[in-house]
Amino acid sequence: MASGSLRRLYTVAVFVVLASLDNVAIGLVPPLYSPISHAFGVPEAAVSLVTAIGFLVSAVVAVGWAYAGDHYNRRWLLMAGTTIWAIGTGATAYADSYAVFLLAQMFAAVGLGAVGSVGFSVVSDLISPRRRGLIMSLFGLSQGAGTLLGTLMGGILGAGDWRRPFVLLAFIGVGATIAYLPTANIRRGQSEPDLAGVFAAGDEYDYKISRADLPKIAARRTNVWLVLQGVTAQLTFGSLVWLPRLLQAKAESQGYAQPTAIVIGTIFATIFQLGGVLSIVGGLLGDRLQRRTPRGRALVAAFGVLAGIPFYVILFFLPLRLDMAADAGAGSATVAVLRSIVTEPTVALSALMALIALALTSANSPNWFALIVDVNLPEHRGTVYSVGNLANGVGRAVGNGVVGVVFSALGRALAVPSNYAAGLAIFQLFFIPTGVMYYLASRTSPKDIADVSSTLRERAAETVRA
Repeated sequence: MASGSLRRLYTVAVFVVLASLDNVAIGLVPPLYSPISHAFGVPEAAVSLVTAIGFLVSAVVAVGWAYAGDHYNRRWLLMAGTTIWAIGTGATAYADSYAVFLLAQMFAAVGLGAVGSVGFSVVSDLISPRRRGLIMSLFGLSQGAGTLLGTLMGGILGAGDWRRPFVLLAFIGVGATIAYLPTANIRRGQSEPDLAGVFAAGDEYDYKISRADLPKIAARRTNVWLVLQGVTAQLTFGSLVWLPRLLQAKAESQGYAQPTAIVIGTIFATIFQLGGVLSIVGGLLGDRLQRRTPRGRALVAAFGVLAGIPFYVILFFLPLRLDMAADAGAGSATVAVLRSIVTEPTVALSALMALIALALTSANSPNWFALIVDVNLPEHRGTVYSVGNLANGVGRAVGNGVVGVVFSALGRALAVPSNYAAGLAIFQLFFIPTGVMYYLASRTSPKDIADVSSTLRERAAETVRA
């Protein structure tokens, strides 16, 4: 029993860590837009476009990975995907032209598509309904932590040599592939209370997705709102990968050299995003309210997304004041940034605005994950997640790519860094339809949750009788 519990704990840990690593790869490039663009002699917008296309490619192929995961052994699919993105990340470090850089990043994106979609399917089978919000907040938090770590690795390790962090991450990816081998085999549907009798009797829940299921999945109203909100939400979240660039521009406007400014922007962006840790609170609130009303999770997500908007806008326009040498190294710049949170009122206020904004909007992630599990049958969850992730990818790709064009257009009337601040503020408007769609999901989810529970009870009864 102890051995089985330890293996289960190890399995959970591996999947949570792996969920973060794919986001490390995603967060690695944005802090390095400037040096990469200089290395290949292309505009920063061209490098940003690679990130945007990567989001889209990863989201598209994730649908195929997820559908396969709802049919076949999920562990081997995850190992294959992790190996692919590790190879692509390693190849990025040795790219000698923009074209090779693009191809290497696209290859990595194909592998990244497996980690999120198939990994979600596995994690959903590890969680009971009562604690879905909490555990999914940890799953989502690991992804946010991965993005932070990627930003940190890119900005700190890559400030002097942009290729260095890609080499390191490739080696970590190889180690992650090996870590999959001892994981436990998670049975589909094993966390569902309605199926407890099936597993207690030594039977299996052997239903698998088929093409005939797809129209039924698409007709489920809550799925429609959960997928569509991803487009508008990720238009905003996609634009936020430029936050380090905004902060870098603020530092450069004070006369700091580009390498120092990159470090400053990266450290500030990392500190400002620590509010994402409070997604745990959003998940707990979703769990608690869901026990009172089946509308609970969606209502928590709707409120968080809408309430965070004004705090983001204030953050973008607050000044950034520092006192350090113009050519300070990474260590000196880091110390100065940390000190400024205590000594500079505007920096302290910026940190507070970021903390509140991230705490509110991070309620979106765990409740979105949990709702997908709540309103879909076990054999459908990976596929629905991947379709939602595709919508997210489209939104994030457009947000990440178009915001660069918006910055350039605003630059004709506004000086740097004001054009970056105004552009990011404009993209906050897309959170409004996101909140509305979560409210609509709160009205349809009670029926969809009841339908799933009824179907599982019927199948459990048929399996045990057989």
